[in-house]
Amino acid sequence: MKIAALAGGVGGAKLAQGLAKVLGSDELSIIVNTGDDFEHLGLYISPDIDTVCYTLADKANVSLGWGLKDETYKALEKIGQLNGPTWFKIGDSDLATHLMRTQKMKSGETLTHVTRDFCELWGIKNRVLPMSDDPVRTFVDTKEKGLLPFQEYFVKHQFELCIRGFYFKGIDSASPTKEVIDAIKTSDAVIICPSNPFVSIDPILSLRGIKDILKGKNVIAVSPLIGGKAIKGPLAKMFREMNIEPSVRAITDHYGEILDCLFFDQIDQVDMALEEHSCIILRATNILLPDIESRIRLAAEIVEFLKATNKD
Repeated sequence: MKIAALAGGVGGAKLAQGLAKVLGSDELSIIVNTGDDFEHLGLYISPDIDTVCYTLADKANVSLGWGLKDETYKALEKIGQLNGPTWFKIGDSDLATHLMRTQKMKSGETLTHVTRDFCELWGIKNRVLPMSDDPVRTFVDTKEKGLLPFQEYFVKHQFELCIRGFYFKGIDSASPTKEVIDAIKTSDAVIICPSNPFVSIDPILSLRGIKDILKGKNVIAVSPLIGGKAIKGPLAKMFREMNIEPSVRAITDHYGEILDCLFFDQIDQVDMALEEHSCIILRATNILLPDIESRIRLAAEIVEFLKATNKD
């Protein structure tokens, strides 16, 4: 069975890791959000791609949820001593990733090719595909400061500002890569990982032609909420600031017509009339993913469900 997974952030990386353990190397493609990408200290930084890759390679800093394990921060200390910006905490080993990515892209390589090369070096067998080689940048419309680049909202301001909406700069002229289109078209099913739908998944879905392809696929999402709360990050806060109650219903409404099934946590209270009304299958299970065993368990459960219900 061929699966295309849409992912971004820590939650997406966790399920991607479980899927990579359950599926063969040629059965899984992971399409990653690049709306979080930005330039910092002259370097091209791709946070979601790095989080997914570091997790798949068993290199991630589990306690932080981002960056590399056993990291040091000597370069960052020196930057601070020179009155440079230290709000985005780049570790010394992580710095090497950004330096080499920047050098390769300045020499003409695409983000897709650079990511492929890094995956080979790190022993990642599955395909990790940036959603686009064209620049797309997520901006958060905040009540206090207007439009802010996502990393400034998320890291510099610790997502304390009140949001009014989101803007994807460059989305109208950006295209999904050929690799992304092929991965989705040739897949037997698509899994939307438990990533923030607004800033991790919507940039992918907003690319030209993606939603039209997904309408013909068996699309399964895993809720990024448990008990109306996000395990990590500002998703529940985002929903509330847009006057939407964070819930299973909010997730099904958000994905709408492309969605065939939602896996949600067993502690959530759900009016099962929603299933009949929306024609979206609702599956209650344990979706908390603190360790590799839980990630493999949920991935296997989803794959078994897909084998039983696949449209094709």
